[in-house]
Amino acid sequence: MKLILTEKHNLHESLAFMSAQQPARSSRTFLPPVTAAVRQRLQAVFEHGLRSSEKADYDYAHDLFTQCLVEDPANLIYLQHFLGNLAQKYGNNKKGARFAGLRIRTSRMALNKAAGKGQWREAFTAACEALKSNPWDTSTLLDVADAYHQIGSDECQLFVLRWALDVAPKDVTVNRKAAETLTRLGQFDQAISCWRRVEQAKPGDEEAAKAISTLSVERTIQKGGYSQELLQGAVTDSAELESSVRERIVQNAGEGRKSWLAPAPSRAEGEREKELLAAIAKEPAKTESYLELADLFTTQNRLREASDILGRALAASGGGDLQIRERLEEAHLRHAQHQVSVAQQRAEKDKTPESIELARRMAAQANQAELEVYAARVARNPGNSLLQYELGLRCKRAGKFKEAIQAFQSARDDTRHKALVQLHLGEAFQHIRQFRLALGSYEAAIQASDDFQQDTKKLALYRAGVLAAELDEREKAEKYLTQLAAIDFGYRDVAERLDKLASLRDSV
Repeated sequence: MKLILTEKHNLHESLAFMSAQQPARSSRTFLPPVTAAVRQRLQAVFEHGLRSSEKADYDYAHDLFTQCLVEDPANLIYLQHFLGNLAQKYGNNKKGARFAGLRIRTSRMALNKAAGKGQWREAFTAACEALKSNPWDTSTLLDVADAYHQIGSDECQLFVLRWALDVAPKDVTVNRKAAETLTRLGQFDQAISCWRRVEQAKPGDEEAAKAISTLSVERTIQKGGYSQELLQGAVTDSAELESSVRERIVQNAGEGRKSWLAPAPSRAEGEREKELLAAIAKEPAKTESYLELADLFTTQNRLREASDILGRALAASGGGDLQIRERLEEAHLRHAQHQVSVAQQRAEKDKTPESIELARRMAAQANQAELEVYAARVARNPGNSLLQYELGLRCKRAGKFKEAIQAFQSARDDTRHKALVQLHLGEAFQHIRQFRLALGSYEAAIQASDDFQQDTKKLALYRAGVLAAELDEREKAEKYLTQLAAIDFGYRDVAERLDKLASLRDSV
């Protein structure tokens, strides 16, 4: 026993030394998106892992989920099933294997070393090995959360921190980290809850008290959609601020403005939630209760919880229920767009490089989520031209121009969007320097535009005129720019471009 205690003491000293020596990693390195071919291969591996886990072959499932997570670490679904499989292996005992701490020391050191060098494949390989013996080890989970922060995967970082909170709800370090992440993502209510737990563990903690005060005000402003001007003057307390906002709403009621103060869940809703959770626990294979609970969460704007419960519903259905899958896809998109909205509001208010970068990244992540959803829907229904058009838009926004071209070409026969499809197709061709094809698409967009698509027609004329001039096809350039000037002489720099073409013609 004395020997074991000595080993534990030495281990704690070593872990403390590792934390002190851990390199500072303040800059963030965002990983490139996984290619479609790799994603398809990993999906097959993932589904094999699911089947293995269902058969209680947890070690083999762990190896398969590890492969998925190492190659696509920012995939939240892979992360959830990776940890869930290990939880099942250990009977959710919250302790893992016996003497697990001794086994994970080397892997944690490898994780920190690789992360410090930005070697993310090696870092996540070491993370998976460290968690294999104890998926609830908070020190490892904090290191993994930090790695997710470094690669810009806020969703995965938050999931890992919530997993850590589940086993150590009063841990000060875990609550601080979770509060910082939740604040950055605009989830102020949950951030406040974390800081309150810090206060309970460390009474008089100045950082916690200050954070709670600031977040209370931020939360009130966010709900009301009001600007920082509400903080001017003597309004510094959250309750006073909320009262001030309520007065403004009453004053503006005659203008038909809606109250932003959404009512708290009613007693009936709370009771219904408990009933549905009990029904799910009693009959986990029936999906009706999951779906009703997801609707309840959605009406209360609890979008993350709606996504989580729909994910459980899909798993309960065996993954083959198309209706549930599409509802889950929509829930993911709503949640992503909500995060974009919150991040953009913070960027507009704070105007700091970090908040602006977060808003930009949230928009990119939301577009990537939409891209994956529409790619899946196109795969299920390749003949749907509207889905192809929507997929093309997301590919184009993500800079995947060749993929966008293929999608737009599949959508060209849709008369509802024919002009827009050709315009986007031309821009995608121009990005890959296929200028003749781009010009042909712009001309097709001009021909397809009707009187109700003036904005599309004007942009197509402008793009065609500018590109024709660059290709030294002056007659075409003058033709299209003259048509544009006849519609809108003040459009962009069309007047200057026509003057330049005229001077070139006169100088010949």
